[in-house]
Parts: sequence; C-alpha cells; structure tokens
Amino acid sequence: MAVFLQVARTGSFSAAGRAVGMTPSSAAKLVTRVEGRLGARLVERSTRRLRLTAEGELYRQRAEELLEELDALDAGIAGGAAAPKGLVRVNASVPFGRHCLLPLLPDFAAAFPQMRLELSLTDAVVDFYEARCDVAFRVGGLADSGLAAVRLGLARRRVVAAPSYLAARGTPKTAADLESHDCLGFAFRRAAAVWPLKSGGRLVDREIRVRFAVGDGETARELAVMGLGLARLAEFHVAADLAAGRLVSVLDDVVVDAEEIHALHFGRRNLPSRIRIFLDFMTPRLRAALAAGNGPR
Repeated sequence: MAVFLQVARTGSFSAAGRAVGMTPSSAAKLVTRVEGRLGARLVERSTRRLRLTAEGELYRQRAEELLEELDALDAGIAGGAAAPKGLVRVNASVPFGRHCLLPLLPDFAAAFPQMRLELSLTDAVVDFYEARCDVAFRVGGLADSGLAAVRLGLARRRVVAAPSYLAARGTPKTAADLESHDCLGFAFRRAAAVWPLKSGGRLVDREIRVRFAVGDGETARELAVMGLGLARLAEFHVAADLAAGRLVSVLDDVVVDAEEIHALHFGRRNLPSRIRIFLDFMTPRLRAALAAGNGPR
C-alpha cells in the first residue's frame, strides 16, 4: 500500500521507487501484483505520467486511511499520546479561503506543529474526487454527491461600491436604478448577468449591465474598491472594507439573499484523524465568525 500511495502521489514508478528505496521495475511489479490480486486496473500507464483509474482512486483513499490507522496504533503503543500528524488537502473559493481560512492557520499551525496542509483556492468548481480533496468548503447549494456535509452558517450577500464611484455616479435607491450603473460580474460559464433582488415583495432575478467580468470574487472586490462599479459579494468578504470605509453597502432593503456554507468530506464512519482534527479545529471558529457576519480577523 505504501508503494502504491507513492505511485499515486508522484505519478511515476521511478519517483515512487526512489522514495521507498526500490527500483522502478520492482515498484511497477508490486503494483501489478496488487492489480492481479484485486482483478482491477488501478493505474493507467502512459509514456508521460501515470494516472489512477476510478478503482485506483478508491483504493488510494482507503489505503491512506488504513496506513494512518496503523501509524496511530504504533504511536499509541510505542509512545502514548503522540502529536497528531498527517496531510490534509483543502479546497475553497478564493474569498472564503483568504478571508476566513487563512486567518485561522497561524493558530492551527501552533496547535498542531506536525500537521501539514495543502490548500487550493479557486472560484472555479472543481471535482472533489478529481482534485483529491480531503475537505472542501462550498458556498451555495450542494449537489447530491454522497459526501458528508457539515453546515457552517450563512453568507449574506451585499451590493457594495466605493465612495468615489457613488460620488461620481450616484447611489442606487431601487433595483430598477441598476440599469444606469456599471456592475462587476463573473466570467464563469455558469454565471448569469442577473442579481436576485427583492421587488414587489418577492425575490426576482434582476438583469445587470456587466462592465467588468472577472474570474474570482477577490478580483471583483478589488475592482469595487478601485471605484469601477457595483459588486454583489458575501458579507464576510467585504466586512473589513465596510468597516474601514473603503466600500459602502447599498440597496440593503432589496438585497436579501444568502447562501449556506458547508465543509464537505468523505462520509465514512471512521473519519481519518488528520481530517477530524482539522474539522474539529475549524468548524466552531468558522461558525462563530459567520454568525457574527464577517470572517475571522
């Protein structure tokens, strides 16, 4: 299992062999033997890089858990309460990662000096399995994925603009006023040029005029601070800017939408200790921050 995991991590029999002190051919034969015993191909072999099959990905996940349990058993018998250790792969959107997760990392690193994190921040929707995530933080509705979901709270949306923009273009008072304003939108394929706003006592999708379309929320926030238009962003994302006066919230009486935030992970009964430790640390702190209406500072 240890050799197979090295192959999965490095994508190479040569690199895996070096990591465990074996020749490349020995590492390849070992994996082939495992495949023969299981009756399933675990690795797709090519001239460029090895790639796990769906069965190989399943075997990798379970092998990591089993070896971690063995390490914990050895440590418990040999040394009593050993310090928690292991790698946790985390995926989150750029705004949530920068404004909510990153501020908590110094305390996490101090509390668990032997724990390691691999942090991937992107506003593009990534496949949990393809990206090999251990924990993914998601804002918005959840697909039926079979993953376990830990609810963290709500992200209320705000429409914000810089004081310089409002001084030059005026402050919108109603949803209809957006027709004469520049708005900041997103360049994702799934993104539509509409904002859900309250009108006539119900929530409707109001079409907006997108002047600048960007690939992530943090860029939208920065353009808003520069005075380039109105942006619709999560409250935790702009809390510091609102407090400092860099941004002003507008249309508060018609912007009433909010999205749920969850931490997703594989929903197995025996959660690996490295993932449980990470979630036990982050969950109460993120819940408290979101309940207060802003990210950790």
